[in-house]
Amino acid sequence: MACVVVVDLGMGNLRSVERAITRAAEDRGLASEVVRSGRPEDVLGADKIVVPGQGAFRDCAAALAGELGEALREAVRRGTPYLGICLGLQALFETSEEAPGAAGLAVFRGAVRRLDPGAGADVVKIPHIGWNRLDMKRAPEGALAAWGSEAPHVYFVHSYHAVPEDPSIVVATVTHGPNVVTAAVARDNVTAVQFHPEKSQGAGLALLGAFVAA
Repeated sequence: MACVVVVDLGMGNLRSVERAITRAAEDRGLASEVVRSGRPEDVLGADKIVVPGQGAFRDCAAALAGELGEALREAVRRGTPYLGICLGLQALFETSEEAPGAAGLAVFRGAVRRLDPGAGADVVKIPHIGWNRLDMKRAPEGALAAWGSEAPHVYFVHSYHAVPEDPSIVVATVTHGPNVVTAAVARDNVTAVQFHPEKSQGAGLALLGAFVAA
């Protein structure tokens, strides 16, 4: 039985993520244990790690500044499958405009930038809230291959997005006004999405189920 640890950074509605993972696993007939924890030893003992988050980057960085952050880096180095959701994607990068001086996990080079509301007739609301269809930039891998050739509509709630130094890690984007938003990244055992699978209905459950099954 796979142990999936939902990492508790002290922010966001983790219960909805736990329920969605459990349902996705059950839909596929998978035996899994979903555990919510902020303990470094649980992260290091996990078969798979999910890092969700809704909130401020500075609070996230503070939660990751000690042993928990080191445990996550070590788990990634070991090859433990990692799925980041929303702030769990942004935390993989080095810095964020939202919190100058606060450090992310630096698994990927790059920074998190504030979305541009645009000007004139092109003005859009920030935060970006609602459904948007993914634009696949390369062949999806791992859990992101769950949708096959179909680019699904998924649900976003965010004001910032990651801008990787290495564009090859970007699997999907969406457009919001003048912004080309990094919607999904992947490299080796690390997959992360800016949207919320737990709020994205069938497309989200397909992604979560594929992650547990992989």
